[in-house]
Amino acid sequence: MKSAYKEIFNLTGKTAIVTGALGILGRNFCAGLAEYGANVVVVDLDIHSTQKYAKELSKQFQTDCLGLSCDVSSPEQVENMVKQTFKKYNRIDILHNNAATKTNDLNAYFAPFEEYSLEQWKKVMSVNIDGMFLVAQHVGKEMVKQKHGGSIIQTSSIYGIIAPDQRIYKNSFYLGTHINTPAVYSTSKAAVWGLTKYLATYWADKGIRVNMLTPGGIESGQNEEFKENYASRTPLGRMGNPDELVGALIYLASDASTYVTGQNFVVDGGLSTW
Repeated sequence: MKSAYKEIFNLTGKTAIVTGALGILGRNFCAGLAEYGANVVVVDLDIHSTQKYAKELSKQFQTDCLGLSCDVSSPEQVENMVKQTFKKYNRIDILHNNAATKTNDLNAYFAPFEEYSLEQWKKVMSVNIDGMFLVAQHVGKEMVKQKHGGSIIQTSSIYGIIAPDQRIYKNSFYLGTHINTPAVYSTSKAAVWGLTKYLATYWADKGIRVNMLTPGGIESGQNEEFKENYASRTPLGRMGNPDELVGALIYLASDASTYVTGQNFVVDGGLSTW
């Protein structure tokens, strides 16, 4: 019997929206989707950067990508982003709900829990969970109208499903700032799991699959002591690389996962096993 297993990963002709597209992981996610044939809508705050990267993807992978600016915490901007996408492609097949924020004030973002400001908490939540809600709502509405289903993948974090080990943050820095995992980050990423499960059952009869992608710690400019501390807590003995998440995304975005919904795909080097 002739098989076509390779073909079920093919995304040619499909339209994929990626929010937070210019972040640590976002660029790799966009490149992976484009390499498998998708027309990728590169969504982030800076219009010039999104347009530039969309052109690079189009040229490299011979797809028709689009760069858009959108603050996902703004209902008006999210609605406009979805309208522009639908106007160009007349369809939305894949949403990677990936945007998250540390805000512009790293000292406030990494402040101790006892001193954490409600203002900072709300700023992070406005992107990490309010923005995820808004994007899923507007894209999902279009997917329902299209009547041919779709795949929504929402990015969480290992610290949305387990608590951070505070011991690994001793003498740990990121871009010159002493780091930790703030409670607002863990809380917002845990909320992604609740939203994912809800939407997976809510839209199941529409053929819309909703799953969560949960990365472990990814190398992104941390100092050596932090990387060593983190690696010692991980069965595989190291932090992850951004490109090691792309395979899971392609699987969830493609027809290879047509019977998968409401699931949490953890790519963490085994950290959550211990």
